[in-house]
Amino acid sequence: MSDESDRFSARAARHLRVSTHIGGAAARIVGARLMGGQIDDAQSAAALAGALGRLKGPLMKVAQMLATIPDVLPAEYAESLARLQAQAPPMGSAFVKRRMQVELGPDWRTRFAAFDLTPAAAASLGQVHRAQAKDGAQLACKLQYPDMASAVEADLKQLDLILGLHRRMRPAIDTREVGKEIAARLREELDYRREAGHAALYAEILAPFADIRVPRIRRELSTARLLAMEWLDGRPLAATLSADEPERNAIGAALFKAWWMPFSHYGVIHGDPHLGNYTVFESDGRAGINLFDYGCIRIFPASFVAGVVDLYQGLRQNDRARIVHAYESWGFRGLAKEAIEALDIWARFIYGPLLDDRTRTIADGVAPGLYGRREAFAVHQALQKHGPVVVPREFVFMDRAAIGLGAALLHLGAKLNFHKMFDAAIDRFDADTLAARQTAALAKAGLAVAS
Repeated sequence: MSDESDRFSARAARHLRVSTHIGGAAARIVGARLMGGQIDDAQSAAALAGALGRLKGPLMKVAQMLATIPDVLPAEYAESLARLQAQAPPMGSAFVKRRMQVELGPDWRTRFAAFDLTPAAAASLGQVHRAQAKDGAQLACKLQYPDMASAVEADLKQLDLILGLHRRMRPAIDTREVGKEIAARLREELDYRREAGHAALYAEILAPFADIRVPRIRRELSTARLLAMEWLDGRPLAATLSADEPERNAIGAALFKAWWMPFSHYGVIHGDPHLGNYTVFESDGRAGINLFDYGCIRIFPASFVAGVVDLYQGLRQNDRARIVHAYESWGFRGLAKEAIEALDIWARFIYGPLLDDRTRTIADGVAPGLYGRREAFAVHQALQKHGPVVVPREFVFMDRAAIGLGAALLHLGAKLNFHKMFDAAIDRFDADTLAARQTAALAKAGLAVAS
């Protein structure tokens, strides 16, 4: 088990590399600030993104999370970091053999009919191998890289440095709770048994929808750092961007349901909805989606979901009291009039397609590179005048997931009536009913209830 122990030496080595890269970029930025020089956000962003890009691993995943939250990072930083691709160098065959032996024992090969030692995909925390079970089923086996616990803990120590740098330079947002939330979710992603429970939860929730498939987990071949699941064939979502409009609309409708139905009925969101986590299949002449990667799942109390519904209804009816109540139910506290108006800018951007009762694209003619930029700038300007606003922990992944879903729909160019789809998702919403439904589903999947 030594490959996976949270060794001090591994953590220290990672900490040194991270500190060197991030600290160097930060020192240049802060130095310019202290000496009264001009700070070029574009150059600073490029330096920070370059440092993170050389590091790979968990901290780069953190950077991508930060890039989706308005005003947590300057626009230039967010744009630069959003382009980072979370990929790590793959483990070689000899290393894979040792890792599999650690997880399943010296006779691990006898547990499979076949196992491809060359990875089919690589990401920030692990890599995926194709395999065949003894019963003939085709499998995808996600194997975590060694010493990831060490890497995560070392990288999280630097997260405060990145967030603290921004707090000192642009104090419109107090990011302390943001850092806590990202740290909690990233640590959860290391536990593949938890991810197996998340996948089982989604399989139960999305079972009624024929156009959404969730891979079945093979628990007898899984551990805390190895996740064996059904291999689902499909085309990359990016390959369908030039498909005809009816197909893109069908895929878009499936994406919308895969995100909003679990949230509105069970208080659960898939917190990492980027293009790489979907593939497209055809069934009976209709396109559907395979939904992958259940490491970053956020489970919300019913009160938070009620706040989302309240904000929608408040914006729809221009009910100021209901809007403020929604923000407070999310955890925003002591909001002055200026802060509420700033939050309204972002809320109307996120909810805009849901409030518009017509068939349209998610961006409605706005160029992809400009989508959300004007609103983020307006939020920043408004909050700069008001002073720091503490972003509640639960808001972080709600916002990230909504932006990620919007980006996927934006690239897809689907034309849908998002208003009618959302109304159907929240039809007869009741917080007590959701809480009871959530408790039952989480228990069945072996997961803890949200508090």
